[in-house]
Amino acid sequence: MATITVPDCVPSVQEDVEQLHKAFSGWGTNEDLIINILSHRNAAQRNAIRQAYAETHGEDLLKALDKELTSDFERAILLWTLESSERDAYLANESTKRWTSSNQVLMEIACTRSPKDLVLVREAYHARYKKSLEEDVAYHTKGDCRKLLVPLVTAYRYPGDEANLVLAKTEAKLIHEKIHDKAFSDDDIIRIISTRSKAQINATLNQYKNLFENDVEKDLEAECENDFVALLTSTIQCLAYPEKYFEKVLRDSINKRGTEEWDLTRVVTTRAEVDLKIIKDEYQRRNSVPLDRAIVKDTGGDYEKMLLALMGHEEA
Repeated sequence: MATITVPDCVPSVQEDVEQLHKAFSGWGTNEDLIINILSHRNAAQRNAIRQAYAETHGEDLLKALDKELTSDFERAILLWTLESSERDAYLANESTKRWTSSNQVLMEIACTRSPKDLVLVREAYHARYKKSLEEDVAYHTKGDCRKLLVPLVTAYRYPGDEANLVLAKTEAKLIHEKIHDKAFSDDDIIRIISTRSKAQINATLNQYKNLFENDVEKDLEAECENDFVALLTSTIQCLAYPEKYFEKVLRDSINKRGTEEWDLTRVVTTRAEVDLKIIKDEYQRRNSVPLDRAIVKDTGGDYEKMLLALMGHEEA
């Protein structure tokens, strides 16, 4: 469930364009006006505003925003204003340049977007960077992580709800055998995780728990602690229980010494129109604190206002 709120009576696109242009004009920038408009428009409305702004004022809205804003607030606004596939392409490219979290971000995009959306991300990557996503993933990763990530970003999973329970039982036993043998990057595990539909993977995980009285993730964590096993565990969780995965990303980003704004901004801007309400509920269940309150404690200023607005906070 999405968290953003759109007014019952939305101003015309041209009116929004002129109000945004007004926010950039004169002495100083009217950040509140920018937040009030962009945080309360859905993806189609934001795309229409961006197109109309370019036609009216001869400049990409993103460039206008970039000139006026700074720091974490600027990043949140720019990510939110980007079309979703363009945003994911940007995040994927940025993640290949980072020393930390890069594998997790690539995996996250590959596992939580629909098959069609992932194709659009790859097309957007082609258009923006003049090379393929899989090419960059293969170049910037190595070893077992590369072995998993390349098929993940190139997958086109069957999106249906059907599941073959006989196959699920067979593959649950196979996964258990490989984990027992510590063959975590075995070709069969990679094949199952990177190609099966989410419904089939969920069926396999259920069969695994029924047969062996434990979750796959817990068995992986108990067997070994290294970067690949951590990535494989997150991949399984991301495919099967995305709300739990994103709750953990948010919890880690807020609870560290100093907020990890990169992760916090990414999750809020990419999930606000998808399932942020479910993630918020999971966060409160897990931490006994509303996510809104945790964000207020760790952020401030226009950045805080933008995040809260995207989360549907009444006072934003």
